[in-house]
Amino acid sequence: MLQALALVLVLITIKSAFGGVGMLYPKESESRDSKFLDGMWQFRADNSPTRNKGFQELWWKKPLVETGPVIDMPVPSSFNDVTEDKSLRDFVGWVWYDRSFYVTSGWASGKRVVLRFDSAHYFTYVWLNGREVMSHNGGHLPFEAEVQHLLNYDSSNLVTVAINNTLSPTTLPPGTIQYQTDTSMYPPGYFVQNLQMDFFNYGGIHRHVRLYSTPLVYVDDITILTDVRNNIGNVTYTVVAGGGIPQFVEVTLLDASEAVVAQSSKLADSLTIQSPNLWWPFGMNETVGYRYTLQVNVSGDVYRQPFGIRTIRVTENQFLINEKPFYCLGVAKHEDSDFRGKGLDYTLIAKDFNMLRWMGVNCIRTSHYPYAEEILELADRQGVAVIDESPGVGIKNDNNMGNESIAHHLEVMSEMIRRDKNKPSVIMWSVANEPDSSRHLALNYFKTVIQYTRDNDPAHRPVTFVCSSSYKDDVAVQFVDVVCLNKYFGWYEDTGHLELIQRQLHTWFEGFRTLHKKPIIVTEYGADTVPGLHRAPSSVFTEEYQAEFLQEYHKEFDIARQDFLVGEMVWNFADFMTPDGITRVVGNKKGLLTRQREPKRGAFVIRDRYNAIINGTAQTCGCSPSSKYSSQPHSYQHSTNPDQIIG
Repeated sequence: MLQALALVLVLITIKSAFGGVGMLYPKESESRDSKFLDGMWQFRADNSPTRNKGFQELWWKKPLVETGPVIDMPVPSSFNDVTEDKSLRDFVGWVWYDRSFYVTSGWASGKRVVLRFDSAHYFTYVWLNGREVMSHNGGHLPFEAEVQHLLNYDSSNLVTVAINNTLSPTTLPPGTIQYQTDTSMYPPGYFVQNLQMDFFNYGGIHRHVRLYSTPLVYVDDITILTDVRNNIGNVTYTVVAGGGIPQFVEVTLLDASEAVVAQSSKLADSLTIQSPNLWWPFGMNETVGYRYTLQVNVSGDVYRQPFGIRTIRVTENQFLINEKPFYCLGVAKHEDSDFRGKGLDYTLIAKDFNMLRWMGVNCIRTSHYPYAEEILELADRQGVAVIDESPGVGIKNDNNMGNESIAHHLEVMSEMIRRDKNKPSVIMWSVANEPDSSRHLALNYFKTVIQYTRDNDPAHRPVTFVCSSSYKDDVAVQFVDVVCLNKYFGWYEDTGHLELIQRQLHTWFEGFRTLHKKPIIVTEYGADTVPGLHRAPSSVFTEEYQAEFLQEYHKEFDIARQDFLVGEMVWNFADFMTPDGITRVVGNKKGLLTRQREPKRGAFVIRDRYNAIINGTAQTCGCSPSSKYSSQPHSYQHSTNPDQIIG
């Protein structure tokens, strides 16, 4: 097993060294052009019993419209909710897209031209003018290929894409296909996709598709590391040039007003800034989201990479940003909205960030997959800290933890780090959400993935996974830098019993702290809430219950945050879609906001709390440090004697 894993690491290293290390976000500049291929594409699902008809009939060899019925499909979007066809909404298997386009003759010579997909779910093949140009395993992350040698510059071009949203035990997220063989109950070949995640399995081309051009010698990758010592900012950078040896290199460090701060003529160097402006999350400093720009010119190819100067350090009890204690006032989110599913939408992104600021949120988790780069760009600018999470959600059994799964997980973490390494908003990596970390195989699995992530991030950010196992059974939390916990006392356990939440949460905290002297973030807690449903006294699913539920957690948070608790994150920012099931009524309703971003009662509770903490007016428990977490529960008002009156 160790030999196989070593081979996986070697292969990943070779891919990085010789297959192109960069995945810079496409930006126009003096030397670079960009052409979006977004819009209406032709689309058809392969409804054949094997889902393999498109490959058998070579659908990429001609326009899809010549292969059978097609419909118009917007890109970017998920394909599931665009039509009124239930079979398409729930479709599992291969779907096909194509569109034609023209390329300016100015790109015909002396240009490197790249075809890039920012995200497609999950396994993708791409053909250009009938020639396969690339494939990619996994959603949420970009992939690209050089195509200048395949383009027609004097006639139209045809790009064809085949995408499969099937989840298997070794994909991220994992799932299983269950075939029904009783033909008295099911037609031949009938199958269902079983999910190990509590959100809808949206498929399609979810983010931008574009062509972009660079010179033949170009900026392939940029890595920026920052540090601050004695009020001097150190900016260490490495530039990777592609396509040949550059004739010259010009690197210019610009401040937010585009004034020149420092310069170099090297591909790798360390620059200094006296009294730098630091990158701060919202609520920690008057200056929020300050960014510098590293302007790189390699043989005439100009690329500008924004970055922030900030430090991160974790102690036994604190999460420090720029050596100041950071407390995560957070929410977990989803990329999810009406009609477009997980499709990129700028209006929705802007609305979400306005609602985050309205509630006083300074931190989000990209539950449960890497979000669009446009979202992280806004987090950088607006000072919202990000726990950047992989698609490792629902790793529940031994079939999800073998060598093949580890290899794919390492590849995904490598792609995440390559894409997001320069983002100042990204303060921590999360490699998984709610795996079964009590399993024997989980020890080696998460030790390997966490250490690989830690070693391969040039900035060595903290690494975690989000745990829902009992502290009595978990075997993997020992490897993380910050303990992240999901727990639903009063909802999934002892439903409706708000009076138990504080006692049970206290026990949970004490159990993990006894085993692991590390700071804790509660990364999920919440209650399904039907908007507009009211009842006095409260009961589950009402807005009153959501508000009271949150407040019971806050009582214990206010004790623990004087000691080791460094963050709290409500599940969820907004309601989101899930598969059909008897425990969900048209989606998960734990949002502080509806799916249309209207606030429920709980949103006002969070807004009042977060803004009070930021403004320094929040109440605390008044406990002395020695009494916060002892071996005995503290000051609960409910008797454990059934003969006494419960108060």
